Amino acid sequence: MTERTDNSGLAAAELIREMGARYEDEIIALRRHFHQHPEVGAHEVETSKYVREQLDALGVSYRLVEGHRPYPEQDGRDTFIGTGIIATIRGEAPGAYDADGKPAKRIALRTDMDALHVTERTELEFASQNEGIMHACGHDCHMAMMLGAVRMLMELRGRLRGEVRVIFQPAEEISIGARDMIAAGALEGVDAIYGAHIWSEVDAGVISCEAGPRMAFTDWFRIDIEGVSAHGSMPHKGVDAIVIAAEIVDALQVIVSRRTSPFEPVVITVGEIHGGTARNVMAGSAYLTGTLRTWHSSVRDRLIDRIERVAGKTSHAFGAEVRFSFEEGNPSVVNDPACSEAARKAVEEVLGEGAIGLYEGTLAGEDYAEYLQHVPGVFVFVGTNNPDIGAVHPQHSCYYTVDESVLVKGSMVAAQWACDMLE
Repeated sequence: MTERTDNSGLAAAELIREMGARYEDEIIALRRHFHQHPEVGAHEVETSKYVREQLDALGVSYRLVEGHRPYPEQDGRDTFIGTGIIATIRGEAPGAYDADGKPAKRIALRTDMDALHVTERTELEFASQNEGIMHACGHDCHMAMMLGAVRMLMELRGRLRGEVRVIFQPAEEISIGARDMIAAGALEGVDAIYGAHIWSEVDAGVISCEAGPRMAFTDWFRIDIEGVSAHGSMPHKGVDAIVIAAEIVDALQVIVSRRTSPFEPVVITVGEIHGGTARNVMAGSAYLTGTLRTWHSSVRDRLIDRIERVAGKTSHAFGAEVRFSFEEGNPSVVNDPACSEAARKAVEEVLGEGAIGLYEGTLAGEDYAEYLQHVPGVFVFVGTNNPDIGAVHPQHSCYYTVDESVLVKGSMVAAQWACDMLE
């Protein structure tokens, strides 16, 4: 592959590899700081402050996004604090901006910042210092990788023909952060966007960046059943809501196994089931809640209807009434072919062909999908699975840890993608 060069005669990838060796320890140290000080979604106050301190030290301009989530002040009053950050790296290559100050091209890099309500049990030296809160999904890694990429791109300003917008997003885990950032103008004038997730199902050292569906629609449902309570010894006198709920759970799985193509990724999970008030009283009411995960909107729409029909017909067959409610979550993550190809080339340029990984995708969800409803982009999986060091636990586990050697690779690929996209 022919690599680009500037007046120094060095290719961008060669410079990024050199910077990777220089900044690897710093990126790991950043990750450990974030890991020690996790904050949950919409409350990333100290996290956001620390990110801004890093940007200030690098001379990167930014603005704090106005927030609308209440956060208690020390005096007990509620105030409104924004934690999202939109930073700007202005390219300085010839033609980067026109006479009116408009960039030749503007691309965006996005990372998330929030942690989870998980009590950490890793026993790491840098384990969470905030009781009951843990970076159990890798967002600490994401921030560190992004700040590493920002540092690299600041050194490469002279070859950036356009502008890099860097989005530090709050509240991904509660699925509101991306929409808030978009509403605040994070995508205005953006031509393409890049995001990355450290991922426990991909081997450490490789990066997956295939085109097409990568993560699922994340939708939610609730089914309320109204039967008739009766004495536990007289079941014929009532309509048992718990029995009906159990029948519905079984019937929902048949939708997946018998009403959906085996080539179509679908999951229907019932995560909650509640009913009854006493052990000798047949339950007169019950409810269950669950999630529907699909890749394609046509399948999703069809299954929503089938879930409602199964719940209704099963309940009515037993003589009960039913209420079905559906909550739409984030859409599926679908990588744009051109942006994915640019990511694949970036991996090859800075890490070599052997670092290009293959991953079938996941039915987990990501609110990064909201950005892709407005601009083309790519979402890559940075592999971290390494049994030799115990980095085998899945996201959201209290034992979750990562192979930190992959962090600098994530920074390098993001920086190379930005350079290539502004070429």
